[in-house]
Amino acid sequence: MTRLFFSFFLILSFNIYSQSSTEELIDRLNGINDHQKKVAMCRKIALELQNSDWDRAIKYIELAEAEAKKTKEPEQNLAYVYITAGKMYASKDVLDIALQYYLQAYEIYKNSDNIEEVAKLENNLAIIYAQGKNKEKVLQYFFNVYRYQKSKKDPVKLVKILNNIGTIYLDKNLDSSLYYYQKAHLINKTLKDDALKVYVFTNLARTYALKKDNTQADYYYDKAFILLSKPVSNSIQAFVYESFSEYKLKEKDYDAVIVNAKKALELCDDNEYTFSGLNLNKMLYQVYISKADYKNAVHYFQKYNAIGDSINVEEKAVNLERIKLEQDYKVHTQIKSLLEQKKLFKYFLIGLILVVVMLILIILLIRYRNENSRNQLKKEKSKTKMQVLKQDLKAKNMVLVGKAMSEIHRTDGINEILTDLKKIKLKTVNKELQQAIDIVLKRLEKNLNTDIWKEFEISFEQVHKSFFDKLKADHPSLTPKDRRLCALLYLDLTTKEICQITGQSFKAIENARTRLRKKFDLTNEKVNLSTYLNTFRPD
Repeated sequence: MTRLFFSFFLILSFNIYSQSSTEELIDRLNGINDHQKKVAMCRKIALELQNSDWDRAIKYIELAEAEAKKTKEPEQNLAYVYITAGKMYASKDVLDIALQYYLQAYEIYKNSDNIEEVAKLENNLAIIYAQGKNKEKVLQYFFNVYRYQKSKKDPVKLVKILNNIGTIYLDKNLDSSLYYYQKAHLINKTLKDDALKVYVFTNLARTYALKKDNTQADYYYDKAFILLSKPVSNSIQAFVYESFSEYKLKEKDYDAVIVNAKKALELCDDNEYTFSGLNLNKMLYQVYISKADYKNAVHYFQKYNAIGDSINVEEKAVNLERIKLEQDYKVHTQIKSLLEQKKLFKYFLIGLILVVVMLILIILLIRYRNENSRNQLKKEKSKTKMQVLKQDLKAKNMVLVGKAMSEIHRTDGINEILTDLKKIKLKTVNKELQQAIDIVLKRLEKNLNTDIWKEFEISFEQVHKSFFDKLKADHPSLTPKDRRLCALLYLDLTTKEICQITGQSFKAIENARTRLRKKFDLTNEKVNLSTYLNTFRPD
């Protein structure tokens, strides 16, 4: 009871110190801005909390993972986080989850060709698979580690890995086991590590014992016992004594079993509630039964039962904790997955909205382009129509001017003939001839158009509607001659062309133009008369 209370006190004291230390780390974390340093601190806090507050420990692992993604080398830092998480779950015997984390880190290191870290992880993976009794995987990873250590020429690590490989083969292929133990033994000769030598000698002895080669088994046990005189740990000594006890039990050397098993129990007295303690008490119980020493047999059987019950209770507790942790991990993974899906859905929704907006913009752009094309087409059509109208108007103007000129020339020709005929009539004496000339004169005078300009104005109005109306409205003081000149200038005729049409001199037309500018109040304006008159163009 006293020992139990003392143990409890030690544990309690440790937890108080650990909690205080952890809170200091958390306070320090809050003052760190560097993502790399935050990752390291979160990992440290998680390891501190794993035995006292598992849920918080997991939260700090998650925080470390989030911070690792923000660093300059996210993959490398994520690998560190995954290794820490793997160690935490391995310490709780939650091997499947530990394996997942180790494999994630392993893939990162493999992809980055970090051979040293790959080898370390392969060693961890081999240990996890060994606990899961997947010997093929164990050997695969141990051999990989062996090849790496061989290339690095590190004899101590080579001995350890060869020893591990030999142990994996121990219940599978004794010859293979012996082969790797002997290789470890050869390297051991060059080392001064007594603890390693004890392990390898004991394992060689165990293997020869299983092969029923007692001579070799005794030889290597003797070599192991000789080294026990040197400073080696209690756990190594206990391992040798327990192994030798098992060997002697099979040989039915009960006295040797009793001596060595008791020595082993004394060495692990502080921690006898283990599988090793269970095995040693079982051997002593069996030996005393065989020796008919029932008092001692009952004593060791009770101890065996007590340890067995304790281990069973502990195993059940461990199993319950493992199941709980596995369930927590699954629930947490599902929540994380749902959050990721929610996040992805959010991004998907944003992306969809952007696509819809883009489609709307494209549709609007296409509509705008089509509308613009239609407007451009309308403009082109309108421009073409205007050009056609202008050409048509120009043609009509030319016809109008041509007709006016033709009529004027015809009238001028008739007037000349009339003048000539009148002169002939005055000179002739013959009355019959005079009468004949009078008849011709009357016919010519009848055909003579005396109101050419009136007809011109009518024809002009048909082509240029309301021109004279607007002109009269703005300038009512204009004379008929002024209006005629305006019409000719509106048709953009030159002074020379106007002279030909009207039969007036160039100077007379220029003077008429000057008078017209005064009436329009354009004397001091640099505006062409034709341009000004075009402002009276019908709408």
